[in-house]
Amino acid sequence: MDLTIHTSFLPHDDPDASLAFYRDVLGFEARSDVGQGKMRWITVGPAGQAGTSILLAPPAADPGVTEDERRTIVEMMAKGTYGWILLATRDLDGTFEKVLAAGDAEVVQEPTEQPYGIRDCAFRDPAGNMVRIQEIR
Repeated sequence: MDLTIHTSFLPHDDPDASLAFYRDVLGFEARSDVGQGKMRWITVGPAGQAGTSILLAPPAADPGVTEDERRTIVEMMAKGTYGWILLATRDLDGTFEKVLAAGDAEVVQEPTEQPYGIRDCAFRDPAGNMVRIQEIR
């Protein structure tokens, strides 16, 4: 089997704030923006890596999701327990400082050497998603 990770999903509740964070703060390129208002599906990804994308999408837009499930999703997003992603960089300190200076994300953890052998930091994006950034060594 020859599989790759093509697109990962993260929910948003403010498409403009999410786009600004992933494009302007993290430096991803915007690849598509479909829909209108809060019902927008925005694809972003790292420059030079056209085969890897993040789809920023409205949560619970699927018609098969019940109202109870929608409420649960909204509650989980508010707590930061619904969506998360793990990114990697060679310059963890520089990346942390850039994200911190932008002021668009809540710091969850400053750069830390973990007991399991990695060094990483963590933020919550404007929608509450956990964004962990690991240092490539």
